[in-house]
Amino acid sequence: MTKGSFSHQHAGLYRRDLLIIAGTAAAALASSSHRAAAASGETAIKIEEVRRDEDVFAYLKRIKGGFTQKAYQQVIGAANEFKEGDQTIGVGAEDDATRLHARALLTNTKIGELYEHPLFEDSLQRLIWQTTDQAQFEKVKDWTMGRLKDFLLNEPEESIKAIMTGLTSDTIGCVPKLMTNQELISLSSKIFNVMPGTKMGAKGYMGARIQPNSPTDHPEDIVWQVFDAFSYATGDIVIGTNPVDSTVDSVVTVERALKDIVDTFALGDVIPWCVLAHIDVQAEVHEDFPGTVSTMFQSLAGTDDCNKIFDITNDKILKYASAKAGERYGLYFETGQGSEFTNGVANGVDMMVLEARKYGFSRAVGIELAKVQPKGAWLHVNDVAGFIGPEVFKTREQLVRCCLEDMVMGKLHGLIIGLDICTTLHMTVSLEDLDWCQDQILPANPAYLIALPTKNDPMLSYLTTSFQDHVRVRDKFGFKVNDAMWEFYKRIGIVGEDGSYTANYGDPLWVYYQYRLAKGDGRSKDAVYAEGREKMQEVEARGVDLATGHGAEIWDLNPALAAKVKSLYDDAKLSLWAELTPEFIAAVPNAVPVRTLSRDRNDYIAHPTTGETISPETAAEIEKVRELWGDDIPKGQIVISDGLNAKAIMDEGHLAPFLEEMRKLLSDAGVSVGDKNIVVTSGRVRAGYRIGEMLYAKADPDSLRGILHIIGERPGTMHHAYSVYITVAKGKRWAEKNIDHDITRLVSNVADTALDPKKAAKETLTIIREIVGKEVNGSRRYG
Repeated sequence: MTKGSFSHQHAGLYRRDLLIIAGTAAAALASSSHRAAAASGETAIKIEEVRRDEDVFAYLKRIKGGFTQKAYQQVIGAANEFKEGDQTIGVGAEDDATRLHARALLTNTKIGELYEHPLFEDSLQRLIWQTTDQAQFEKVKDWTMGRLKDFLLNEPEESIKAIMTGLTSDTIGCVPKLMTNQELISLSSKIFNVMPGTKMGAKGYMGARIQPNSPTDHPEDIVWQVFDAFSYATGDIVIGTNPVDSTVDSVVTVERALKDIVDTFALGDVIPWCVLAHIDVQAEVHEDFPGTVSTMFQSLAGTDDCNKIFDITNDKILKYASAKAGERYGLYFETGQGSEFTNGVANGVDMMVLEARKYGFSRAVGIELAKVQPKGAWLHVNDVAGFIGPEVFKTREQLVRCCLEDMVMGKLHGLIIGLDICTTLHMTVSLEDLDWCQDQILPANPAYLIALPTKNDPMLSYLTTSFQDHVRVRDKFGFKVNDAMWEFYKRIGIVGEDGSYTANYGDPLWVYYQYRLAKGDGRSKDAVYAEGREKMQEVEARGVDLATGHGAEIWDLNPALAAKVKSLYDDAKLSLWAELTPEFIAAVPNAVPVRTLSRDRNDYIAHPTTGETISPETAAEIEKVRELWGDDIPKGQIVISDGLNAKAIMDEGHLAPFLEEMRKLLSDAGVSVGDKNIVVTSGRVRAGYRIGEMLYAKADPDSLRGILHIIGERPGTMHHAYSVYITVAKGKRWAEKNIDHDITRLVSNVADTALDPKKAAKETLTIIREIVGKEVNGSRRYG
């Protein structure tokens, strides 16, 4: 899952950025030419037969004549359950027989041999080695993976915890390869890592991260979703919102709104809050506005190369951990299988081992955090499974498998790990399927799940867990909310002294009334309710649904809201398959129509890389644009793509106002822009990069040139929103043909019902000025 929130002021994207990028347009299979080595789409590997007691290294010697890194990576990857992403990397098994043979080889392989043969060595791998307990490693290094599997399944928790700090991430990443789903559940359900001073992460407890996202970062949208969560007695580990605008001014506004709720209800020692902007932006907010930042967030990847795209390094995150000295709350990470693969930086390693390396990174940070936090390290990880789309994996069964794998790997790293059991709307997993997935996964007892008013996120346009889903699974599996937060729900009258829900259950107006009382508001209940109803109407008019009451069961949405969510789901499916019409393209001023390699819409969705490269037939049209410029190369060029939602581009009042205002603002600012609008059918974000490389290859090497790429976002909300990807680089960088997400900024959720197109144009110009200014002046956050 990271995708949402995009930093407009730093170089590099983070994980929730990729939720939007992957869905709308881009971070798909990552096979542009300069990344082909990492995502080459090689044929699946085949292992014909293995010999009795043969391990991975003996097999390689027999078949290859000796050890080769590539073959080693392939054999380890072939032991995985099938996922499309591993196949594309070139490490997937060709058939079930190969998978069984790879597992047999791995079963016979010693832990010490895996330690001596890292699947990929970089500074992150070296950090993992440094933070692996060597004394514990010595106890297990001569064990085979088969012995380790039996030990984990048969020994009690205390015995497992006595050796798991001696396991490297590569070793832990190989454990789930040898286990069935039921074995993964059995193991996960007996290992529990508990947040210091709480019950979060303990056996029988399952909490929630409230995710109050807003398409416009409107504080009232965010605040009322928190009131809504509280009305269903949901939320205990963190209140964390994904911002649309990650500028410091916007982030501090949202931070203050969340802090106000926590302070007003006297929950400062019970639940932290977080705005999931890039960690550098959060740090700047903390410096400029002391006291407004609580837990700090960052997306993590499993390789140095991918973390560079997120604009982080090992040292940077470790320093942020050290800076938490004396504070109660620490760090919050998000991970998920596929982010390295989608960015073309998997380096030949399968997605599951790379996920384990993220947990190794987290474990190392936790060790650092424990040195400076007097009550113990406050650190937790949210695994966003299913956040990218069908290029990583496609089915509900694969989603369940991924979550169970990640739970085991996270727990074996000593982490408090939660899940975002989620799906994108271009996958085949339905609203009903998500309930089924929850029921398969919850016996493994994750520390928490994501929580929002309905399954449909109003800003990120993906499906996940609703507040009332939490009520359902708590009832079905007997899970508890953290004790301190449960006492709060009793205090505000959502839960009775006997632990049952009161008549105020599902009534955010009641929570608002309690909030006003806590602020000393002396008005009558009727007056506060009347004000609250007006505010709720305003929130819902902005496209943010609020759950109230319930249906036939207390965990069912009320019928009207359930019908609306279903209609948004149905509209998303229609939007996903919509195409730019010839009439629309002809109506775009000075349009230059081009296509990518996608043969049709189905090819575009099923094979995202095809949407990243301009077809040879239409590349000539771009070259004609370049020839018309001659030596007078403009500073910018506008590109328009359908992305995953052509309706977002074609809806009346969406594109035209932005183009008109954007061109006017750039003209007034003295920025020359190509007079043509390049319109791409079946285009993803990287298609814009490729167009820029064609247009600017011969530009002044030291002069800045930019592409504004307007692209339809992931469907699923009422807004039919689009994004504007802003990529500015010097001519030399364009000529090197290595442009990627690490230098791109974004304005998202642009629509006549969300971020007004003309306002979006103004924001785009502001970001361009920030980029140019930082290129000239430098910034500590680029260091």
